[in-house]
Amino acid sequence: MRLRNITGSKEIIAENRYVIHEPEKFKGCWNRDIFGNDNPIHIEIGMGKGRFIMELASGNPDINYIGIEKYSSVLLRAIQKMEANELPNLVFIRMDAEYITESFDKDEVARIYLNFSDPWPKDRHARRRLMSENFLDKYTHFLKQDGLLEFKTDNRELFDYALTQVPVAGWEVLRHTYDLHNDEEMSNGNIMTEYEERFSSMGNPICKYIIKQERVR
Repeated sequence: MRLRNITGSKEIIAENRYVIHEPEKFKGCWNRDIFGNDNPIHIEIGMGKGRFIMELASGNPDINYIGIEKYSSVLLRAIQKMEANELPNLVFIRMDAEYITESFDKDEVARIYLNFSDPWPKDRHARRRLMSENFLDKYTHFLKQDGLLEFKTDNRELFDYALTQVPVAGWEVLRHTYDLHNDEEMSNGNIMTEYEERFSSMGNPICKYIIKQERVR
């Protein structure tokens, strides 16, 4: 899908108080310097327009949330939502996930959400997939040992690929489904993203897994 560039979006983001600029400066001290508490930190990588993470933050004030998005025009939509409904336990970062280890320290994050991530369909781009062995290895640098990663997609081929990467990277599948909305256990408390609502309305089944690190670091 081609993203429409919004004139001035980068400038607006650069001046916005909901966006953390130079996030690498807060590595290891997000709770102290940004949130001012010791609550668990959950992050969504590729948060899009922010519907999912904002609903989570609204319903869970005792958890700190960080939404990460690399496209300025998309992040701008999330900022506009925050301006209409400010949430003290949520901040945003405009960043390419490739550099995520520069911004979070060991055991700093308790949960990671990946929702409808870019499939990067060409084999030569497989390392760019957020659920690839390459990225799963990155997450081990800052995810707590008992932390979880949740991934949702309507792309069955991508989901099958993601499942193959779990054991290779030294992770373990706790639960998975190929039809989330008809899985009573895994759909309990499910929050839909914009893409999820669109694709499920078209009859596309939604796949989801929950995984954790298997090896002890």
